[in-house]
Amino acid sequence: MRRAFLILACLAASALLPGQEAPRRLETLLLLPEPRALRGPLSVSPAGARQTVLTPARETAKGIETYPQEDFRLLGLSVETFAKRAATAADRRLAALKPDIIRDAQGRVLYAVYRGEQPLYASLLVAPSLPKVFEAMFGPEIWVALPDRHALYVFPAQSAALQEFTEDLAERFAADPFAASPEIFSIKPGQPPRVVAAFAGGSE
Repeated sequence: MRRAFLILACLAASALLPGQEAPRRLETLLLLPEPRALRGPLSVSPAGARQTVLTPARETAKGIETYPQEDFRLLGLSVETFAKRAATAADRRLAALKPDIIRDAQGRVLYAVYRGEQPLYASLLVAPSLPKVFEAMFGPEIWVALPDRHALYVFPAQSAALQEFTEDLAERFAADPFAASPEIFSIKPGQPPRVVAAFAGGSE
């Protein structure tokens, strides 16, 4: 009887209150966009990139950390396999999100943005379904900017709105201690991100 009471008490203590969400599982499969100066032995360069690398990383209770080589070795994965799984994980996160749609005074869509407190938004860059999400709105090619870990901006290809927004993007990149990338990526369905321009920095 005493044992049954203890079990019931534990179940009651662990039950969620009305409106309370279950704790979110920390993401262990991230390709983290970083400035090239921070590249490590596990980092890879996106196509056309001169200022950006993608580094295997994981989410912890304290934030995002890139994998130490020894911890990565224990995963038993190659960087290529990790990247594929990270892309799948990014797709899963993307499916649960809705972007903010920014319009001009006439109601025309200028761009979309995913943003929030979690430092995972820049890693949506590698989600394979990202261009499909915006195909009806922007066409078969999108241009993406990610000045910091907390936001990912999506524009139509060669958008005038992007040109007008570059100064703001550069300020965000320069001001954030966890900057992501100063480059602009073109993404098409079935193709990996490819750098086509930059809004800050110079060539290396």
